[in-house]
Amino acid sequence: MRTESSNQSDWLRSYYFFRAAFSVIWIAAAIAFAGQPGAAAFLLVIYPLWDALANLVDARVNGGLRSNPSQTLNVAVSTVTALAVIIALGGGTHAVLAVFGAWAILSGLLQLYTGVRRWRTEGAQWVMILSGAQSALAGGFMIGRSLGTATPTILDIVPYAGFGAFYFLLSSIWLAVAAFRKAHA
Repeated sequence: MRTESSNQSDWLRSYYFFRAAFSVIWIAAAIAFAGQPGAAAFLLVIYPLWDALANLVDARVNGGLRSNPSQTLNVAVSTVTALAVIIALGGGTHAVLAVFGAWAILSGLLQLYTGVRRWRTEGAQWVMILSGAQSALAGGFMIGRSLGTATPTILDIVPYAGFGAFYFLLSSIWLAVAAFRKAHA
């Protein structure tokens, strides 16, 4: 018989895996279409919108938006970021990178908080906590880069997405190993 905790662990494992898969696909598309401004712009808007949707779905599965204030705020922050990216595209790639940097800081801190909160009920959240902290640091790096003279491209965001994919995949694997150990203990 499956418990609610087991179902939650299954959900998180799948959720983290799909977040990793989306990031890998996004990275491949970003590399493939880096030289095409229209496609790159589309990808730059889609990335925070995907984050908003993923946080919305996860919050709803885990008790709703009221029960998950950090994810609710992350939905709003990521949605506003997508709109800010659309506006920043008119100001050039330095502005877009600055928007992504600010978003990485905010969403990273919110992810860190969500990981700490979930640690109490799910355990195995150290990867998400580390990811949130690194996201915030990466955001600072992106903002610094946006103030430089070199012209940024979508490829400047690929490492950020790559680390996100790595952390989500690692979290999925970590939860699978924990479930296996628990089942065989």
